[in-house]
Amino acid sequence: MTGEAEVPQIRSVTEEELAAQRAVMARLAAENAARPARPLAWVDTYGCQQNEADSERIRGMLREMGYGFTGSEAEADLIVVNTCAVRGHAELRALGNVGALSHTKRAKPEQRIVLCGCMVQQEHMREKIRKSFPYVDLVFGTNELWRFPELLERMLRPHRGRIFEARDIDGERYEGLPVLRAEGVRAWLPIMSGCNNFCSYCVVPYVRGRERSRRPEDILAEARQLIGDGYKEIFLLGQNVNSYGRDLDGGEDFAWLLKEINAMEGEFFIRFMTSHPKDATERLFDTMAACEKVERHIHLPFQSGNDRVLRAMNRGYTGEIYRKKVAYARSLMPDVALTSDVIVGFPGETDGEFEDTVRLVEDLRFDMLFTFLYSPRVGTPAASLPDPFTKEEKQTRFDQLLQVQNRISLELQAAHVGNVYRILIDGEGDRPGQLTARSSHNRLIHLEGSPALVGTFRDAAITGSNSYSLSAELRDKEGD
Repeated sequence: MTGEAEVPQIRSVTEEELAAQRAVMARLAAENAARPARPLAWVDTYGCQQNEADSERIRGMLREMGYGFTGSEAEADLIVVNTCAVRGHAELRALGNVGALSHTKRAKPEQRIVLCGCMVQQEHMREKIRKSFPYVDLVFGTNELWRFPELLERMLRPHRGRIFEARDIDGERYEGLPVLRAEGVRAWLPIMSGCNNFCSYCVVPYVRGRERSRRPEDILAEARQLIGDGYKEIFLLGQNVNSYGRDLDGGEDFAWLLKEINAMEGEFFIRFMTSHPKDATERLFDTMAACEKVERHIHLPFQSGNDRVLRAMNRGYTGEIYRKKVAYARSLMPDVALTSDVIVGFPGETDGEFEDTVRLVEDLRFDMLFTFLYSPRVGTPAASLPDPFTKEEKQTRFDQLLQVQNRISLELQAAHVGNVYRILIDGEGDRPGQLTARSSHNRLIHLEGSPALVGTFRDAAITGSNSYSLSAELRDKEGD
């Protein structure tokens, strides 16, 4: 695994290398066009929004190679499973579903199965797949995404053995992969890849590589295209968006990028994830407050409220520093929604240290918490720390924190009843006539209306609430 002290070696993929991949796509497209029936692919995605964006590029390349798409693994000629490695549960889910694919492969022997993404970037997981999943035809890691056409062609040609490709490198820069986005109002826009933080519990720097920012002109061009295509929420993605631009020569940073996109013509929301507290600066909060299209929501993971645990996690801030950052953001944006991640049961965390986390949650009153039991990751420093507490003890703490947060969420949600917000109607609900929407605070809202309203901004009055969502009525029902 890559060490924190090493100088990252980031290479730019050449135009000649990308041209070779385009030639492969054209070749396979011609072959598939000559087949009696168009081959069908199914792309299954686990994990974060970055994985979703990667899958959109996989689908884009498959479309260029002449594939159609299906939502049925039994019907698919090609199955691509894009995996996650952040927690053990995500790996178990992916492996469980890959295990079930043995039945579709048995019923359809010519079916090809591909595994890719963060999980298979890890050597021990590739060995597990070699031994336990003999029907998987191709495995490739995160560093091979741009080489997918070449790898797919190799798999489809006569060859010996299965194909495993996962270079252990710091990462590469490339542009120009085709993208096939899902229908809807939201578009994922990756601005950078990788992470330099090396939190002691986290596998991301090892499976995603080191930080590399996309060129600002490429990001801005893609943002303009997305807005022109009618997307109403532009979601900027990175493992740590606050670090954007540090590896570039032009001096552009994340706050600059927000201003540039905010200045583009049109009515749309700008959302981003994820922010690391140590890099969330006053300049970022100043920019959020000044940009009317940037959502009044920030996801700022604190992970623990105890300073000793934060040092053991290698987080780079204290509980007091975190509190001051939140106070500054709220001084500029009193209505800002604050969500966060927290790990319960980090190795060696005592009851008293856990109580510091509860106290921080009580004091700062997050709109929502994503709470996780610590999950050891092979190769990370935290995985070798002594851990005297039982799973049952950790689960008790987890349940306690969940009760605290559910009470706070219920109270904060109820405070919105009676307010009027500008909302983006983003989809249809679970029953006829129901719509879903989001406010600038990223709160889920249910309301009644015509499906024709999806993709529009409307004013709505909040009429009800629970811990997870709000209900509303449109103030102006024109077009309903």
